[in-house]
Amino acid sequence: MADAPATLNPAQLDAVHHLSGPCLVVAGAGSGKTRVITHKIARLLQAGLTPKQIAAITFTNKAAQEMRERAKSLVGPRAAKDLAISTFHSLGVRMLREDGTRLGLKEQFSILDSDDVLGVLRDAGGASDNALARRWQWTISLWKNQGLNSASALRAAKDDDEQVAARVMQRYEERLAAYQAVDFDDLISLPLKLLQTDAEARAKWQNTFRHVLVDEYQDTNAVQYELLKALVDHPDERQRGLFTAVGDDDQSIYGWRGATIENLKRLPQDWPGLRVIPLEQNYRSTGHILRAANNVIAGNPKIFEKKLWSEFGDGEPVRLIEADGEEHEAERAVAFIQSLRGQGGAEIKFSDFAILYRANHQSRVLEQKLRSAQIPYKVSGGQSFFDRAEIKDLCAWLRLLVNQDDDPAFLRAVTTPKRGIGHTTLGKLGEFSAKWKKSLFESLFSDTLAAQLGAKAIGSLHEFGRYINELEHRARHTQGSEDAKALLLEWLKDIGYEQHLYDSEDSEKLAASRWTNVLDFVDWIARRCGGEIRQEGGTFEGEKQTVLQVAQTISVIISLAERGDEQDVVTLSTLHAAKGLEWPHVVLAGINEGLLPFKADAEDMTPQRLEEERRLMYVGITRARRTLVVSTLRRRKKGRDTVQGIPSRFIAEMKLDEAGAKEDPRERLKRLRAELAARGAPAPSPAA
Repeated sequence: MADAPATLNPAQLDAVHHLSGPCLVVAGAGSGKTRVITHKIARLLQAGLTPKQIAAITFTNKAAQEMRERAKSLVGPRAAKDLAISTFHSLGVRMLREDGTRLGLKEQFSILDSDDVLGVLRDAGGASDNALARRWQWTISLWKNQGLNSASALRAAKDDDEQVAARVMQRYEERLAAYQAVDFDDLISLPLKLLQTDAEARAKWQNTFRHVLVDEYQDTNAVQYELLKALVDHPDERQRGLFTAVGDDDQSIYGWRGATIENLKRLPQDWPGLRVIPLEQNYRSTGHILRAANNVIAGNPKIFEKKLWSEFGDGEPVRLIEADGEEHEAERAVAFIQSLRGQGGAEIKFSDFAILYRANHQSRVLEQKLRSAQIPYKVSGGQSFFDRAEIKDLCAWLRLLVNQDDDPAFLRAVTTPKRGIGHTTLGKLGEFSAKWKKSLFESLFSDTLAAQLGAKAIGSLHEFGRYINELEHRARHTQGSEDAKALLLEWLKDIGYEQHLYDSEDSEKLAASRWTNVLDFVDWIARRCGGEIRQEGGTFEGEKQTVLQVAQTISVIISLAERGDEQDVVTLSTLHAAKGLEWPHVVLAGINEGLLPFKADAEDMTPQRLEEERRLMYVGITRARRTLVVSTLRRRKKGRDTVQGIPSRFIAEMKLDEAGAKEDPRERLKRLRAELAARGAPAPSPAA
């Protein structure tokens, strides 16, 4: 499919050149919104702003990096380097690093990741059940994203469970304050608090950014909108409301994690001079695909009117496949891939295909059939090996060996496994380190700490500190694969990590699986200490390294290990994870009532939920560039039972009968075999 033309279309130009006030660009799927943002940055520079006065905010580091690269090609590397292109959370970190002391944070405050938060919540709520702690974590995060603290959450609690969660939230807040730590939600709410309560800081940041651009605006939550509003609500009328929000009400699919479509409705109310510019020309998909998308989304009430169109012609009709069940559906998906590759030859790559579905569990049968057909694939959004809790535990210890001022690493290591150092001790240690502006590790050896802690607590802290120092010394002097493995296994035995895994898991099988991951991690480090480096081209021998040298490079190694976007493989992905991506050929699997729209037995399908599910279908359709297959099941699995499959209401809403092709998959496979036989190629075996 061709890229967007070198010149901007009239609507894009309108958005780029509107500099005098608030602007909302309603950017339909595939309408070139990133080009609009990067060209508007260039226009703002042309109008006299310096790069540091322009903030462009998006939702993922990958999207921010892509935006910076595209801006660099447009305005040059020097200007691009100084642009404030970041995620909301990265902007929050910057604001708190510069001005967090005004809120009582020390300059080197700790940022807790999801697993760190889970540990603090288990402790705060006295829970050994991870599932319960995760429910608290989810609820507290939603409250924070709505701008609620523990006191307001307690007043708003709808039932006993929420009252308990609000009380846990209060103890959680106390612990974070004592630890001088923040979580990811605080990276938005605390900068907002700073701007709302500190006039000097508010003036500084409003004058720092003279124009703010926000990508994927429909994905913002209530607190993120208030942060944007506080940044651009300048007291000088000439500088007030200088922002560009780029979003699409039809692609708002993250309500379950706090995003609210109400933010789109609020813009014209809060900013009466708002200029609304729809981008309707699509540079991705063919006419048949866009008509199906437009027909589906027409079932939702519209905040801003728009209708996608493209100059690519109608293309192939959208195909509807009715499969007997999940296995049959997976076989049909495989046949579709084989058929197109058979017709197109080497020009059609595996990476041109994606199979998208509503829920993670739907990938299992698809994976089995792809493996049987020897078709390479990746599961997008699957958990990285390095994101597993047990690996992050051990990385925290290794980070602490490298940098003893790494407070998040200290907090994780000192509490995992537990060693009789509780939150009261850590709270007082946190207060002491904040008062004397020292790291937590440096503070534990301070002579004056004894005035705040009892002899037993001091003894436990000193024992931990001495062990870290001894381990650091040994890691510095241990080189080579065998010696490194011996040291690492001895360390794990010393801290009782295997027993910790079995104690913290209800399932012995799961604990054993996690311990296997730990041993794999040990082997991985040991191999690198021995100089062995495995890459796609094979295994290479390098210089032997010490354990400490490998520990110092772990962050870089991990970031490299997670690359793999260029692999020639079929993508399996949930619809949520596929947002923002595109492929020439897409299969939408399991398009049935109960799956899409998703509905659990105990849940009511409210109008709001149905609208979000319809937007999810729209997102799925608009991932496809050339061909789209929609698959529905006659019978589907539901738990251990098999039930009759009801085609999703969204299939009828696509109005495929007006132009589409309904296909019997058996006939398609029969035709494929005949085509291959005519060419003298081996026919695919029937998938039974």
